Amino acid sequence: MFKRGDRVVGKNKFSEPTLFILISLAEENRHGYAIMEDIEKNYDVKLGPGTLYGAISRLEKAGYIEVLESQDRKKPYKLTEEGQIYLTEQIKEIQKVTSLGLKRLGLV
Repeated sequence: MFKRGDRVVGKNKFSEPTLFILISLAEENRHGYAIMEDIEKNYDVKLGPGTLYGAISRLEKAGYIEVLESQDRKKPYKLTEEGQIYLTEQIKEIQKVTSLGLKRLGLV
Protein backbone atom coordinates (compact mmCIF):
# COMPACT_ATOMS: atom_id res chain seq x y z
CA MET A 1 0.00 0.00 0.00
CA PHE A 2 1.11 3.58 -0.49
CA LYS A 3 0.01 6.85 1.04
CA ARG A 4 -1.78 9.41 -1.11
CA GLY A 5 -2.49 12.66 0.67
CA ASP A 6 -4.02 11.69 4.00
CA ARG A 7 -5.48 8.39 2.86
CA VAL A 8 -3.93 5.03 2.14
CA VAL A 9 -4.66 3.45 -1.23
CA GLY A 10 -4.41 -0.33 -1.26
CA LYS A 11 -3.10 -2.35 -4.15
CA ASN A 12 -6.44 -4.04 -4.62
CA LYS A 13 -7.17 -5.94 -7.78
CA PHE A 14 -9.18 -4.03 -10.32
CA SER A 15 -11.48 -5.60 -12.86
CA GLU A 16 -10.77 -6.21 -16.53
CA PRO A 17 -12.40 -2.91 -17.59
CA THR A 18 -10.05 -0.93 -15.38
CA LEU A 19 -7.01 -2.72 -16.77
CA PHE A 20 -8.24 -2.17 -20.33
CA ILE A 21 -8.67 1.55 -19.57
CA LEU A 22 -5.16 1.83 -18.12
CA ILE A 23 -3.69 -0.01 -21.10
CA SER A 24 -5.56 2.29 -23.48
CA LEU A 25 -4.24 5.38 -21.69
CA ALA A 26 -0.71 3.95 -21.63
CA GLU A 27 -0.61 4.54 -25.39
CA GLU A 28 -2.04 8.07 -25.38
CA ASN A 29 -4.40 10.44 -23.60
CA ARG A 30 -8.02 9.77 -24.57
CA HIS A 31 -11.54 10.89 -23.70
CA GLY A 32 -14.18 8.38 -22.59
CA TYR A 33 -15.66 7.52 -25.99
CA ALA A 34 -12.17 7.08 -27.50
CA ILE A 35 -11.24 4.73 -24.65
CA MET A 36 -14.42 2.72 -25.30
CA GLU A 37 -13.63 2.48 -29.03
CA ASP A 38 -10.01 1.47 -28.37
CA ILE A 39 -11.07 -1.32 -26.00
CA GLU A 40 -13.70 -2.61 -28.42
CA LYS A 41 -11.24 -2.56 -31.33
CA ASN A 42 -8.38 -4.27 -29.50
CA TYR A 43 -10.18 -6.67 -27.16
CA ASP A 44 -13.58 -7.13 -28.82
CA VAL A 45 -15.16 -6.04 -25.52
CA LYS A 46 -17.95 -3.51 -25.56
CA LEU A 47 -18.13 -1.48 -22.35
CA GLY A 48 -21.33 0.33 -21.55
CA PRO A 49 -21.11 3.95 -20.37
CA GLY A 50 -21.96 2.96 -16.78
CA THR A 51 -19.16 0.41 -16.64
CA LEU A 52 -16.69 2.75 -18.34
CA TYR A 53 -17.34 5.84 -16.25
CA GLY A 54 -17.66 3.83 -13.02
CA ALA A 55 -14.20 2.38 -13.66
CA ILE A 56 -12.82 5.79 -14.65
CA SER A 57 -14.14 7.23 -11.39
CA ARG A 58 -12.45 4.49 -9.34
CA LEU A 59 -9.18 4.96 -11.22
CA GLU A 60 -9.30 8.72 -10.65
CA LYS A 61 -9.95 8.27 -6.92
CA ALA A 62 -7.02 5.84 -6.69
CA GLY A 63 -4.78 8.42 -8.40
CA TYR A 64 -4.03 6.18 -11.39
CA ILE A 65 -5.52 8.56 -13.97
CA GLU A 66 -6.31 12.27 -14.06
CA VAL A 67 -8.49 14.55 -16.14
CA LEU A 68 -6.75 17.00 -18.45
CA GLU A 69 -8.08 20.43 -19.34
CA SER A 70 -10.11 20.55 -22.51
CA GLN A 71 -11.50 23.22 -24.81
CA ASP A 72 -14.71 21.28 -25.49
CA ARG A 73 -17.11 18.99 -23.62
CA LYS A 74 -14.87 15.96 -23.98
CA LYS A 75 -12.73 15.24 -20.92
CA PRO A 76 -9.41 13.65 -21.87
CA TYR A 77 -7.79 11.38 -19.31
CA LYS A 78 -4.11 10.79 -18.68
CA LEU A 79 -2.29 7.88 -17.03
CA THR A 80 -0.41 9.12 -13.96
CA GLU A 81 2.98 7.91 -12.81
CA GLU A 82 1.24 5.93 -10.05
CA GLY A 83 -1.05 4.43 -12.69
CA GLN A 84 1.91 3.42 -14.79
CA ILE A 85 3.53 1.69 -11.81
CA TYR A 86 0.28 -0.07 -10.93
CA LEU A 87 -0.31 -1.18 -14.53
CA THR A 88 3.24 -2.53 -14.80
CA GLU A 89 2.76 -4.56 -11.60
CA GLN A 90 -0.56 -5.96 -12.82
CA ILE A 91 0.86 -6.95 -16.21
CA LYS A 92 3.79 -8.72 -14.53
CA GLU A 93 1.36 -10.61 -12.30
CA ILE A 94 -0.75 -11.61 -15.32
CA GLN A 95 2.41 -12.81 -17.09
CA LYS A 96 3.32 -15.02 -14.09
CA VAL A 97 -0.15 -16.58 -14.02
CA THR A 98 -0.13 -17.11 -17.79
CA SER A 99 3.35 -18.66 -17.77
CA LEU A 100 2.39 -21.11 -15.03
CA GLY A 101 -0.83 -22.02 -16.83
CA LEU A 102 0.99 -22.66 -20.11
CA LYS A 103 3.64 -24.70 -18.32
CA ARG A 104 1.07 -26.86 -16.57
CA LEU A 105 -0.75 -27.42 -19.86
CA GLY A 106 2.55 -28.58 -21.36
CA LEU A 107 2.55 -25.81 -23.95
CA VAL A 108 5.98 -24.40 -23.03
